[in-house]
Amino acid sequence: MAIITVLITILLVVSALVLIGTVLLQPGESSGLGSIAGGAETFFGKNKAKSMEGKLALATKISAGVFTVCALLIATLA
Repeated sequence: MAIITVLITILLVVSALVLIGTVLLQPGESSGLGSIAGGAETFFGKNKAKSMEGKLALATKISAGVFTVCALLIATLA
């Protein structure tokens, strides 16, 4: 049981570091007054999933999920 706890703790720390890194690498979402009239919805905005921003957003979601699951497992095992 101690080995599982150590492995989950290591995974928790790694996912926390990845989460911090991906959040810090993401650009800001402030688009100024252009967002009022829908100016942010351009051709490049529709293909956001294939860009670096989309990959960072996906990595953030995955690492947040792994972090949450690991934190809950650590809480139940301890």
